[in-house]
Amino acid sequence: MVDSIASDCTFRTIGLANDQWAVDILDQTYLPHEHVIKRLETLGDAAEAICAMRVRGAPLIGATAAYGMALAMHYDCGDENLEKAASTLIGTRPTAVNLAWAVNDMYSVLQPLSSKVRRDVAYARASKIRAEDISINHRIGKYGLPLLEEIARHKSAGSPVNILTHCNAGALATVGWGTATAPVYMAHEKGLDIHVWVDETRPRNQGASLTAWELDQRGVPYTVIADNTGGHLMQRGYVDICITGTDRTAANGDVANKIGTYLKALAARDNNIPFFVALPSPTIDWGAQDGMKDIPIEQRAAEEVSWISGRTKSGTVEKVCMVLNETAVANYAFDVTPARLVTGLITERGIAEASCEGLATLFPEYGTK
Repeated sequence: MVDSIASDCTFRTIGLANDQWAVDILDQTYLPHEHVIKRLETLGDAAEAICAMRVRGAPLIGATAAYGMALAMHYDCGDENLEKAASTLIGTRPTAVNLAWAVNDMYSVLQPLSSKVRRDVAYARASKIRAEDISINHRIGKYGLPLLEEIARHKSAGSPVNILTHCNAGALATVGWGTATAPVYMAHEKGLDIHVWVDETRPRNQGASLTAWELDQRGVPYTVIADNTGGHLMQRGYVDICITGTDRTAANGDVANKIGTYLKALAARDNNIPFFVALPSPTIDWGAQDGMKDIPIEQRAAEEVSWISGRTKSGTVEKVCMVLNETAVANYAFDVTPARLVTGLITERGIAEASCEGLATLFPEYGTK
């Protein structure tokens, strides 16, 4: 059932290699110009893939971390190596909460077991986390689809539903379907006339390089725009709805997502445009009561801002520097959008109000803690 749900995708972000112990990932640092599959064989390979953003997006980071734990157990199932694997992976990226969720899940399953059975259980559990992500995202799409259908009912013939998204919360950020893109893909499959405004999403250009690439793979109409264009489009009525993803959601409904998301939410509020965030429940940090205070914001290398890569006219992919030498550069990877700016949270259990009460209604087993 899960495989059939994911079979419409033309690519696979992560999965076991043919030998059934190593892990193959789609190396996203080469997109959109090359389609490169990278083989992961060790814990270090998995950690490097996460740090270098060969895989990215909170759900896919979680799945990669789970397989990283399994790879560690492939070589050494002892307690010391289990502890090392967990601490190594936890330290790779601080903001995406799915990472800690997946590592803690794997650790809690493996730690009580005898070393004789840990390897097989580790691979089985990692594969289950992978499969669960596909199923969760499919349900997110089913709950988000009616939002687009309702907008379409009020559009004149020949006028598409215009969706604005930021960064990549698509299939490339997950194991399948994506979060923000799941309703889009389902709408497209149903024949709705839709169009996606794709923020380029500096500094790593995940929108222009990744979201646009996967929309093109699916045949969904899209237009890439500069990051600062969204507000202008909203003012002129060219955006019907905003849907983004999130790397960590606080229990009060605050969301941490790619830097620049907050500005889109402000523009949406000023222009009375609904701003939805799509997320799987493992992205909710129930221990974070206030996103501004409790969510750590990753700062990445200055090079990501000062250098940019692209294909030259000769066909080669090269990096060029955009600033003077010795220029001071700050590179905050995420910002926090307050719950008051979020119209609703699209989850696998339904659409929740962005608040403690709203999330607790859908997830009472966590919200009551």
